[in-house]
Order: sequence, then C-alpha cells, then structure tokens
Amino acid sequence: MKVQNPKSVMRRMPLDLVEEETRHGVLAKSLNLWQLTAIGVGGIVGVGIFSLAGLVAHGDADNPGTGPAVLVSFLIAGLASAAAALSYAEFAGMIPRSGSAYTYGFVALGEIIGWFIGWDLLLEYIAIVAVVAIGISGYAEAFFSGLGIELPAALTSTPDQGEGGIINLPAILFCLLVTFILSRGTKTFGRFELIAVCIKVLLILFIIGLGVFYLDTDNYNPFMPSGFGPVLAGAATAFFAVFGYDAMSTAAEEAKEGRRHMPKAIILSLVIAMVLYVGATLVLTGMQNYRDIDPEAGFASAFASVGLPVIATIISVFAVLSILTVMLTFLLGVTRVWFSMSRDGLLPAWFAHTDRNGTPQRVTWIAGIGSALLAGALPIRAVADLTNIGILSAFVVVCVSVIIFRYTRPDAPRTFRLPLMPIVPIFGVLASLFLILQLDPETWARFGVWLAIGLIVYFAYGRRHSVLNPDGPNYRHDLATRE
Repeated sequence: MKVQNPKSVMRRMPLDLVEEETRHGVLAKSLNLWQLTAIGVGGIVGVGIFSLAGLVAHGDADNPGTGPAVLVSFLIAGLASAAAALSYAEFAGMIPRSGSAYTYGFVALGEIIGWFIGWDLLLEYIAIVAVVAIGISGYAEAFFSGLGIELPAALTSTPDQGEGGIINLPAILFCLLVTFILSRGTKTFGRFELIAVCIKVLLILFIIGLGVFYLDTDNYNPFMPSGFGPVLAGAATAFFAVFGYDAMSTAAEEAKEGRRHMPKAIILSLVIAMVLYVGATLVLTGMQNYRDIDPEAGFASAFASVGLPVIATIISVFAVLSILTVMLTFLLGVTRVWFSMSRDGLLPAWFAHTDRNGTPQRVTWIAGIGSALLAGALPIRAVADLTNIGILSAFVVVCVSVIIFRYTRPDAPRTFRLPLMPIVPIFGVLASLFLILQLDPETWARFGVWLAIGLIVYFAYGRRHSVLNPDGPNYRHDLATRE
C-alpha cells in the first residue's frame, strides 16, 4: 500500500507497515491476557480511590466539595471513559502496536494529528506518574504519623501544599523506584504488576467489606451539598481515575496474542475498576462527613475517625503498594509512545534504542526523572487537571479515528467491533469535549503552550526525519513500491 500525499503533513502510516513492524519488532513479547488486564486495572484503580475520591468529595480552596455525590462524578467520568474504551478496544485488536492513540491517529487521520497526540501523551503520562506519586506521599506521611513519626513539612510538601513546604521528597523517591522496576524488563514488570494488582483488589474489597459496618446514613445528607455544578467539575477531575487502559494499550506490541487479548483486557479492566469505585465512594462518604475527609489520604482518615487507627495504618501501607501500579502503568505508557515516535523518525532514533531484554532504557530513565521533578514541585490538583485535558484530547482523536477508519478501511481485520457505530464514538467525543470545558483557563493555557512547543519541534525535526518523508534521511524506500 503506497503512502498517500507523501510530502503532506497529513500523510498516513500504511497499515501494512505497522503490521510488519509489530511482527519483526524489537520489543519482547511476554504479556498474557491476565497480565494485560492487571496493567489496565493497575493504571485505573489507585490514586482515584485513595486520593482523588477524598479530594473531590471534600473540595479545596478553588473548588467546593461534591460531598457524597462524588459517586455521581465518578459515574459520569466512567460513562465518558467507556465510550472511548470501546474505541480503543477496536483499534487495539486491529493495530497491536506500542504507540496506542499516537499510532491510531497516525494511521487514520495523518502524521500531524498523530504527532500532536503523541507529543501530548509524552507530557500527560509523565505528569500522571507525578500526580500519583504526590498521592502516595500523602499515605506515606499518614503511615509514619500512625507510628508517631512526624515527617518535616519542608520535605513532604511543596509551598502550595502547606506552610513550610519546600519539596515533596517521598514523591520523588517513589518516581525513581518505579523507574527502576520498569527498567528491569517487561517480563519482570508484568509479574510484579499482576501480584501487586491482586493485592490491591483484595485491599479495596477488605476496605469496602469492613467499612459497611461503620456507615452513618446521616453522612449522605445532603447528598449534593453544593449543587450539580461542582459534580460536573468533579467529574472532570475524577476522569483522571477512570482511564489507564489507554496506557495499557501501549503494551500491545509486547503481548503474546495482542489482537485477541487487547480488546478483552481493555473492557475487563474498566468494568472491574468501576465496580470497585462505586463501592469505595459509597463507603468513604458514609463513614465520615465529607467536610472532615482528608483529601490526601481519605480512607486512612475515615477509619481513624471511627476508632480504627490500626486499620488506617494498614491501609496506608498497602495504599502505597497499590498506587505504585498506577505509576508503573503510565511510565510504561510514556516510554512506549516515545519509543514509537522515535522509531517512526518523528523524534531522534537515539531514544528508540533497546537493551538485550527489549527494554527502551534511555526513555525509561528520562521519563522517570522528569516525573520525579514534577512530583517534587507541583500540587496534586494542578497536575491532575493538566493530565486530564491531554488524555481527553487523545480520547477525542481516537473516537474520531475509529469512525473514519471503519469507513475508509472496512476490509482491515478486526478482532473486536464496537457496537452502535457511530453512536458510541460520537458520544465519546461529545462527553470528552464537555469534560474539557469544565477545566479551568490556566489548564488550557498550560496545554496550549505545550502544543505550541510541539509544533515547533515537529516542523524543525519531525516532519523532515519521518520515515514517510521521501526527501528525508529515514525514508522507507519500500513504501514507494509496496502495493
């Protein structure tokens, strides 16, 4: 299949080239269905339950709390995410490649669209690792506090997080820890993720099962104390907690049977996550009045409030372990998107280098250190909103791409076809745009600056060095003759 308009920024990656790369790629294929599902659940469930649920319910200086209606915020976010998840599932079964949304946009809409989504995801995934590390640090502090050890504010918070704050050292250390784990190779990472996610799910079921005995129905009244507006704004923030399968889809090239297993893993991971979220938010807001919930360590404070400080300490310990899986999933995501963009010539090939285990070590450590720097200096909500606008933008592109590709390449082999085409992806587009509009102007401004920088990088380097550019040094000459 020839490249259409090879000198245009809208040139599209041929599907047969993608298939050839995944067949003869350098990434090791070692992940099975349950490891893929664990990576998805690991990416979705974690900071949403242990940190963001309390933050959205309690509120902060700039956002009134949703109260018990945090449940509605999560359901709205989950519904929007489900439409995108089905779109990802169709693409993942058709294009089991490491680039995820970047590759889908490149194949269906063109190089410049793929570039923007890839560039967007580089920042968003790194920022996600950072915001999750910030969430973990709150539980780490709660754990030491339960042991009677008070960590100095100067080393556990930033200036925006509290008086005397300078740097969030625990968050930095967690970022470096997950970077080390991921650098050990995909097989090691997959095994660790599966074990850690099983522990995480058991912990959440334990929290829900024990918490129902301490519910006070008075805490559910009023259910929506500040009206529906904060619930919608809360859904935009809670959206951070209901994706993760998108980062998991970047591991498609490392799956043993990517075409069959990726769609199943995406859908399974989202269903498991939403069931856990519904139970957890009901217990959290039923155990403690939303005004008293600690926005950084919600469940620890909830169990402490009913006279179970030992349980609160146990939760803090296992919350750290379970949230680590979220960091691992998204650090995996950024390294695989970065690897794919470099393999396609849009970024220097130096970044696409892999070691003997098929692991892109260079981008792994660069991304890990970058997330550590963000985690040590920024407050959690600012980073969470920044990641959400980027992921929501990626969801819009994927939903549009799946519609276009269904009609432009109806012959492409699909192991999963999303139902109610095009209603489901159109709903995904509208829901994602609606949630984007709930974010504050500062988030839009930061996102715009990052995309502007990306535009400069693309025209200064990526466009010329693309493997699809017939005048560039990386041109794949076989594309000109391939039928």
